[in-house]
Amino acid sequence: MDPDLTSWWLRTLEPFERRAPLPGDTSADVVIVGGGYTGLWTAYYLAALAPAKRIVVLEAEYAGFGASGRNGGWCSGLFPVPAEKLARRYGPDQAAAMAKHLADAVDEVGRVAAAEDIDCHYAKGGTITLARTPAQLRRARTSPGFLDAPRAAAICGATDVLGGTYSPDCAALHPARLVRGLADAAERRGVTIHEGTRALSLARGEVTTDRGTVRAPVVVRALEGYTAALPGHRRALAPVYSLMIVTAPLDPATWARIGLARRETFSDERHLIVYGQRTADDRLAFGGRGAPYHFGSRVRPSYDKEPHVFAALRRTLTELFGIDPPIEDSWGGPLGIPRDWMPSVGVRDGLAWAGGYVGDGVAAANLAGRTLADLIAGDLSDRTTLPWVGHRSRRWEPEPVRWLGINAALRATALRDVWERRGR
Repeated sequence: MDPDLTSWWLRTLEPFERRAPLPGDTSADVVIVGGGYTGLWTAYYLAALAPAKRIVVLEAEYAGFGASGRNGGWCSGLFPVPAEKLARRYGPDQAAAMAKHLADAVDEVGRVAAAEDIDCHYAKGGTITLARTPAQLRRARTSPGFLDAPRAAAICGATDVLGGTYSPDCAALHPARLVRGLADAAERRGVTIHEGTRALSLARGEVTTDRGTVRAPVVVRALEGYTAALPGHRRALAPVYSLMIVTAPLDPATWARIGLARRETFSDERHLIVYGQRTADDRLAFGGRGAPYHFGSRVRPSYDKEPHVFAALRRTLTELFGIDPPIEDSWGGPLGIPRDWMPSVGVRDGLAWAGGYVGDGVAAANLAGRTLADLIAGDLSDRTTLPWVGHRSRRWEPEPVRWLGINAALRATALRDVWERRGR
């Protein structure tokens, strides 16, 4: 495995050659900055809607370097803004439409993976959120898809299961296989991808990079957790880190006890998010929040490794399943959080954007890519009227308020979980 790649998922791939960087100044009809899910899905669908357009994707490192190649492999219909809040602001019909389109996106990812022969280990087993304390059980009882203790434990044999909730709208997959396969599929549709090309600034009609300038009538920003590095975007999305570990393959007797027979993804009702999946080769890939936000929205490779968070993830995995398996790898990376936690998609005066998924971006990026393709091609659809289209989140506060507020919220969230475990 190549240790220079950013995640275990990427390190399990066959060695791949980097695509050529931008050779110099050029022009296009659409230039997309970011070679992750959002940028590649946009290019893939736009190439089908408008095959005559010249579409160029610019990626600072390689396709899948960021969250698209590092995430937990949950292709879910989850949305970070609660349905009740969406309904209050946009009406119940719009809230229901948002949920339906996200659920459909889970199936669309599987459909494209099959059609393009992308072996991303897609398995739509749904997702279970366990309740393991009385406070968690109270929350679960008010949520859709509630399960009592026997039914929840039959899906996921964790310790101390009191109940849970189940949703069918989730698939487990290998995220790096998906993003690398999607890049190849976009190229087959005529999209040009330049890796090793770092965008220095975005403006109406052009992107300036360290390799030259690309001029295009439409410029798409699809950088998610790396958005803050662009001049003028420091306070648009806060880069907050999520970290992961992966075990060695577990034996059949252990899996018979744990379950997850349909590769259901799993979590529990704690406030500080954890998430996991059973991989296609019978490992547990497990992640969670808890790493600090770094002053000034800085993103550094060294922040991918937080030993105390990795240790906490291992303790949580042991406590969840009563096992202490060898940990084969650990990694992390930033995700993008808007000030109001509302992802958005839009095009305005030739500048397009999508992102702010708060960690639930695998299926959402597919929907965002289809929506951006519709908007850019002028092909108005029911997707282009969804609540997140054209939404503008207010900017994060300047430093040091941003650093103090985000890290205080992280500490308070962890403390709430401690109190609940103690019965308070």
